[in-house]
Amino acid sequence: MKEGKPLLELVEVKKSFRLYARPVDRLKEALLGHKHHRDHLALDRFSLVVRQGESVGVLGRNGAGKSTLLKIIVGVLLPDGGIVRHAGRITGLLELGTGFDPSLSGRENIDINGRLLGMDAAEVRRKIDDIVAFSELEHFIDAPVRTYSSGMVMRLGFSIAIHAEPECFVVDEALSVGDARFQQKCMARIRAYRESGGGILFVSHDVNAIKMVCNRAIVLEQGRVLFDGEPEQAVSHYFRLIAGTSPGMQLQVESEGRSYGQMQIRIAAATLYDQDGGATAKFVCGQDAALELRIESDIDAELTVGFLIRDRFGQDIFGTNTALLSRTVRFRAGTESMCRFAFPVRLAPGAYTVTVAVHSERTHVHNCQHWIDHALELEVSTFGDQVFTGLCALPVDFAHWPVAVPTGGDRSHEKEIRLAS
Repeated sequence: MKEGKPLLELVEVKKSFRLYARPVDRLKEALLGHKHHRDHLALDRFSLVVRQGESVGVLGRNGAGKSTLLKIIVGVLLPDGGIVRHAGRITGLLELGTGFDPSLSGRENIDINGRLLGMDAAEVRRKIDDIVAFSELEHFIDAPVRTYSSGMVMRLGFSIAIHAEPECFVVDEALSVGDARFQQKCMARIRAYRESGGGILFVSHDVNAIKMVCNRAIVLEQGRVLFDGEPEQAVSHYFRLIAGTSPGMQLQVESEGRSYGQMQIRIAAATLYDQDGGATAKFVCGQDAALELRIESDIDAELTVGFLIRDRFGQDIFGTNTALLSRTVRFRAGTESMCRFAFPVRLAPGAYTVTVAVHSERTHVHNCQHWIDHALELEVSTFGDQVFTGLCALPVDFAHWPVAVPTGGDRSHEKEIRLAS
């Protein structure tokens, strides 16, 4: 659904690069005038609109044109053709340390980088304390940036960019650097920014992040938009793409869900059973379950069979396969086989889906024979004997004992918790 006015618009944008096999070929071409390069079309009549309150994810294989797209949007590269329109300030976090002078302190780089992002001196002075506080670099802000780790540089870069209060925020895989807690803090800030009416263009290979942050996603392939729509569907198209199936191949839509693959070995049926052996989709948390797959084979092969559970937001909750379980599955041509996974349903009450697959090695990017998104629905109706918070239950043991106040000894292995005064 379209929301608000366009903040960023690209119309029929093209960008190509000259690729030379050897450095000397560039000199030969300049001196002799003969062509010694091949043209690589990175973006081919690419069009995109990002509106107020919209977060658009960009998925694509390496070389699909994602980096070129982002550099054109933020003005690092100029397009060879087409139109790029900005409605207000655009800021981006593309590469770690972009615009930073490593010999200057973090504080000095805030001033320089803020100016590059369109803030004036007064705005930088007004926001510098908030920028430093968000980055959590108070103790290092006056040290040279060359002494920072990559995670510290990312913190500072993100904090400057988001405090520039852009109309549209562009961010890529640089956000994946850093500790988990700060990544969660960034994600929360991005969602709040979107809810306030800002536009986001988010490029990532992390499909869970795309589904969590974005309300729309595109799949980019060879400089063109292969798909534009709901993030869940975009991820399915992206998975099909990296599985090695033809980019022009249409998804098969079956009663069980979206299905694709080479189909020489196929999942013919999938069924969930409860602990009493009855076929069902409803479980109580902690109840034993079994997933059975009936698989047809046209070839002799040794492959991997697996399943993946997702929640109602499309987030991957748990997945495993026979390769991860160190099990071998052999199929014979002209036969049918049954595969069975048994596991306790230690999930919080809610609605889930089960995706199933047959492929080589540990992931479906290798020789994907059959992948079925949302093959089954799974509903956890209530908690069983043990109540917990979160999405899933881990097996936990607890013990308690008194200790004497230590007078010495090595306690370096302990994680000290400091309470704020």
